[in-house]
Amino acid sequence: MSDSNCGSGGGATTYAQLRIASIFIVLIGSTSGALFPVLAQRTNWLHVPKAVFDFAKYFGSGVIIATAFIHLLSPALGELSSPCLSPAWQQYPYPLALAMLSIFSIFIVELVAFRWGTAKLAALGVRHDAHGHGLGAHTAHGPEGGMPNDDSNSEKIEEDLESAHDHEFPEHGALGQIIGVFILEFGVLLHSILIGLTLAVDANFITLFVVIVFHQTFEGLGIGTRLAYLQLPPKYNYVAICGALLYGITTPIGIAVGLGVQNTYNPGSTTASIVSGVLDSLSAGILLYTGLVELLAHEFIFNKEMITGSNGHVAYAVSCMLFGCGIMALLGRWA
Repeated sequence: MSDSNCGSGGGATTYAQLRIASIFIVLIGSTSGALFPVLAQRTNWLHVPKAVFDFAKYFGSGVIIATAFIHLLSPALGELSSPCLSPAWQQYPYPLALAMLSIFSIFIVELVAFRWGTAKLAALGVRHDAHGHGLGAHTAHGPEGGMPNDDSNSEKIEEDLESAHDHEFPEHGALGQIIGVFILEFGVLLHSILIGLTLAVDANFITLFVVIVFHQTFEGLGIGTRLAYLQLPPKYNYVAICGALLYGITTPIGIAVGLGVQNTYNPGSTTASIVSGVLDSLSAGILLYTGLVELLAHEFIFNKEMITGSNGHVAYAVSCMLFGCGIMALLGRWA
C-alpha cells in the first residue's frame, strides 16, 4: 500500500448528489426497520399477526449474531492488520483480545447490576430474580435450579410479581431491561457511525450503498424487536420509541459527517484503521455477548415456550433465526 493511501488524504467525491440523497434513504430504511416492531407491539392502529412478529423477532436475533462475526469482527481483523500500521500490531491478535475484553466487561457490569437490583428487591421483601429466571418467554435468562414444575411455584412467582408492582419492582425491572437493551444498541450504534463515515467517502459507492440500505433495515428489525418486547411501566413507554429513532438517525449522521470531511478523511489511513479496528472489535464483543447470551439462550434454551412447545414451532423459530443470520452473512460478501 502506498504512503499516500496511509496518510490523511481524502475520500472519493463521485456520485455527489446520490451520496447526499443516501442520508435520507438510509434514514428511512433504518428508522422503518427499527420503529415498525415497536409501533406494531405498542399501538392499536398497526395490527400485525403474531406469526409475523415472531418471524421478525427470531430473524432479528440471527441478524445481530451475523453482524457481530461478519460485519464487525472480520473487518476489525483486517483493519488492525493493515500494512499502514506499525509491525507491532501484527504481533498479537488485538481484535480478538479486545472483543474478549468487551465480552467480559459487559458480563461483569451486568452481573453487578442485577446483583444490586436483586438485593434492593430482597430488602423490600420481594422474592424475585432480576432477570426473571424461570418465568418463560421474553423475561428469562435461565433457571439456576431448573424450571418450575408445579402450580405452587408458578403461583408463588405470580404473587411475588404482583407484590413487586405494589412496591418498586417496576422501577428496578425497567432499569434492568433498559440497561440490557442499551448495551446492545451501544454496540450497534458504534458500528452504524463507522459505516456511515465509510459510505460517504468510499470509491465503490453504488455497491456499498445498496448493501447498507438492506443491512441497516435488517439490523433495525433486530433492534426494534428487542425494543418492542421491553416490559416497562407506562411512563417509560417512550424509551422504546426513542431507542428506535436513535438507531435510525445514527448512520445518516455518520454519512453527513463523512461528507463534511470528505476532502480530508481517508478510511484506509493509519489513524482511521486503528480507530475503526478498535471500535469494531469492542462492538463485536458487545453483540456477541448479547446475541449468544441475551438472545439465543434467552429465546431458545431457557424459554418455557420453546421447552414445552411443539417441534414445528421450535423448527420454525430456528429457521427464522438461521435465515436472518444467513442473509446478513451474505451481505458481508459486498460490505
